[in-house]
Amino acid sequence: MATPSNLLRLVPLQPAELPSHPALKLSVHQKGGKRMSPAGGTQLRSTDHQKTTQTLNASEPDNPEADPCPTILPFIKAILDAAVVFIDDTLPTTFEPHSNKSSTPAKTSVELLQRNISAKELSKVDWQGSKIPRHPPDNVANEAWFARRSRHANQQAKGTANFSEFDYGLRIDHCQHEGDYTPEVYDTFKVLDWKIPDALAKVESDFADYQNITMSTVFEMCHKLPFPLSTRVFPVLVITATTGEQDFIVVQLPVEIGTIQEAFYSNGRNLTDGSSALKRKRPIMGKYTSIERCVLRPISNEIEWTMATTSDAKGWLPMWMQKMGVPGAIAKDVDFLMDWIREKRKAGPLKVGA
Repeated sequence: MATPSNLLRLVPLQPAELPSHPALKLSVHQKGGKRMSPAGGTQLRSTDHQKTTQTLNASEPDNPEADPCPTILPFIKAILDAAVVFIDDTLPTTFEPHSNKSSTPAKTSVELLQRNISAKELSKVDWQGSKIPRHPPDNVANEAWFARRSRHANQQAKGTANFSEFDYGLRIDHCQHEGDYTPEVYDTFKVLDWKIPDALAKVESDFADYQNITMSTVFEMCHKLPFPLSTRVFPVLVITATTGEQDFIVVQLPVEIGTIQEAFYSNGRNLTDGSSALKRKRPIMGKYTSIERCVLRPISNEIEWTMATTSDAKGWLPMWMQKMGVPGAIAKDVDFLMDWIREKRKAGPLKVGA
């Protein structure tokens, strides 16, 4: 069995473990993976979503030798490589069947799978010796992974969608669209934005397997839960890419952004600056890792949509109780997407492409 990746973990990425970005430009002092003091520069203060987002156009630091951050292209490639291996190789050989659920309005059956990765197995993770070194966490807990797989007729019809519609709904503007089709998501706040040097990526031979690469955002995904549970916010780094003409992958990794001024919920700015009572609530900060992959199978002309996730909603909910709700929740996402695409069609053809 392959050694577990140090990137696809439930341990949040720290600011110093992310590629260089103006909002993260602090001194080289590090402790537990965090930069410790600012190094100057202007930071924005507006609470408007668009104005608080900082965009990095030059994706490499001015002085790479002095910058401890990982270089952006190797960072992205390491994550994409690990995610493809996880979905294509690890999941089929190590996950066990959980159940099957019928899906309505989606005209398909959803296969659910599960795997528990023990703390003992995770102790074998090579945190510092991997291609993208990370600071080892003080404690590593078990990771409860759940996955689903569904197959959909490649048609622009009720209860299903064609590949372009899947691409539009899941890869393009992933977090915004997830917020649109998921009823419990009440905000998707963009914190940071990187611009990927496409020209450089295209000439890198190592990137031959990936096109349309984005590491466009760190988002705070905000979920409302049934009373009396508190709202949850999940800060995530989102990386997407096409892996061929008829397949793509989306990776979301947990990040720690409580010390970043551009954050909104993670640092408490929402308590005073939220635009509604719901957005001014003090949330509980959760974490999740997820990988989604869509592949058009030419022989059957079906789209195979696979998703795997591990999460911790924190708060007083014990993990055994959280685990009970995850399979049903991830199965419902199939229906949510199909419903959303059906409604989108009423306004005309979906905007597709990167």
